[in-house]
Amino acid sequence: MEKSKVYFIKEITPENIIRIYEALGKKLEGKVAVKMHSGEKGNQNYLRPEFVQGIVKHVNGTVVECNTAYEGARNTTEKHRKLIEEHEWTKYFPFDLMDAEGPDMELDIPNGKVLKKNYVGKNLANYDSLLVLSHFKGHAMGGYGGALKQLSIGCASSAGKTLIHTAGVTNDQYQLFNNLPEQDKFLEAMADAASSVVNYFKGNAAYINVMKNISRDCDCDGNASAPCMQDIGIFASLDPVAIDQACLDLVYNSTDPGKDKLIERIESLHGVHTVEAAADLGVGSREYELITLD
Repeated sequence: MEKSKVYFIKEITPENIIRIYEALGKKLEGKVAVKMHSGEKGNQNYLRPEFVQGIVKHVNGTVVECNTAYEGARNTTEKHRKLIEEHEWTKYFPFDLMDAEGPDMELDIPNGKVLKKNYVGKNLANYDSLLVLSHFKGHAMGGYGGALKQLSIGCASSAGKTLIHTAGVTNDQYQLFNNLPEQDKFLEAMADAASSVVNYFKGNAAYINVMKNISRDCDCDGNASAPCMQDIGIFASLDPVAIDQACLDLVYNSTDPGKDKLIERIESLHGVHTVEAAADLGVGSREYELITLD
């Protein structure tokens, strides 16, 4: 079986994001959704709109996001839209809050390990292709955040996020913290949800992970820790499992002493299990060929 290709560029620049996308040899056609994290209010580590405006315009994309399922500045459409403006997303390109209005779009997961359905922002139906542009870092519930998290929790509506976080028990966000499951079930639910979005786009998707401002905390944390590692580079692949596995491997193989903080976060929450479960579902392969671009 041929290994998935993962491309890598060490120097992190807007121009190199375009260059690594071009290296994939995959032109995203039609109306392109660019899935990004809008950044919680107070977070200092998220990828800024001015940094990614080149690649968004290059693919003629619309940046897409969904509301959260927890208290903060992004859990209602009104608050989230205000923050999107404050963070200047709308200054540079179109921005679509996909679950701003219901009803959600339901995706079936017939072979899911935990979930049999996923609720995503209904506006996902307006797009022909998907570019998942992720800031790779730690995460307080998933251990790490990369392409698979963006596909799962990232594309899910508030109700969908709740369903994932509770491993299928409820989609009522006000009951979320009363129904938190055993950790591996949550991670498997993430893999299930990711598989539903991958299947929906039928190969019309590409993935870029940017390893800069690498904190043990997610961009959803308004009081996130400062970066614990030096910047590593930009990764791109047509395989969301391979790209996340490659980023995890680069963390483990790093000589940066700050990696210990991130690895502790990943291992304390068994973060690699999302990758394992997604591979088992056929979302992608953990076996990859790393191709470095000079």
